[in-house]
Amino acid sequence: MNRHHNGLKTAALLGLLTALILAVGYGFGGSTGLVIAVFISLAMNGVSYFWSDKIALRSMNAQPVTEAQYPELYQMVRELAAEARQPMPRLYMSPTPQPNAFATGRNPQNAAVCVTYGITQILDYRELRGVIGHELSHVYNRDILISSVAASLAGIITMLANLAWFIPLGGGDDEDRPNPAVMLGMLILGPIAATIIQLAISRNREFQADASGAGLTRDPLALASALRKIHAGTSRMPLPADSPAASSAHLMISNPLRGGGLAALFSTHPPMEQRVRRLEQLAANAGPVQFQR
Repeated sequence: MNRHHNGLKTAALLGLLTALILAVGYGFGGSTGLVIAVFISLAMNGVSYFWSDKIALRSMNAQPVTEAQYPELYQMVRELAAEARQPMPRLYMSPTPQPNAFATGRNPQNAAVCVTYGITQILDYRELRGVIGHELSHVYNRDILISSVAASLAGIITMLANLAWFIPLGGGDDEDRPNPAVMLGMLILGPIAATIIQLAISRNREFQADASGAGLTRDPLALASALRKIHAGTSRMPLPADSPAASSAHLMISNPLRGGGLAALFSTHPPMEQRVRRLEQLAANAGPVQFQR
């Protein structure tokens, strides 16, 4: 696994989403619905992109923290931001007992990192540092922008499918109209396929943030250890699906909701075992790491 491979995979998935939009639009036989869906979806996701930090922080009831309150947290974030030659993000803490963390913000100048109270209780300094490196990497890799683009593309397909039930997108005589069976298949399978591709992009970005974060901290085993503990904690204390925080589940380092079996196909996060295994392989390839606090 390497950064270029992950970047190419993300680009390929975004291209696949775009191709799916064109196929669905062509199948419906008209451009009016496509144009309407594009504008509505871009507007909705534009609002989400620019306000994502406020929405996510509010959903977790997160409060800003000062350096006097959490000096060690500030120290590790400041050092890692300086190592990456990036601005210091705003720091927040959520009172949630479940161990988790997330980063949000459309660029490094507007970034925020939030940790839950629960995560501070189960991780040691090195493990928490590994988590912070992962979250900062999401910001530096522009993952909020990438996820917004993916959501926009997937939203266009879903809106096209919804519009097709009410707007006769096909035009001309009967010979020019799309086959009803094909159109019905697109109506049903198009949004499902778009969602699966969007989630695949999200999972790929998690792998990338793991790798980038491990590179930033030079301590992949610390992040692997943290992920094991966090996964165990989220499994013991899953957030309710109707919780306000569920809307920010895709941002968190570990899926905060209960899931398994078929639900894994529609998960925003890759299996924890795969993430840990990749980090352990990174550590094996890099050799011993001398971390000094």
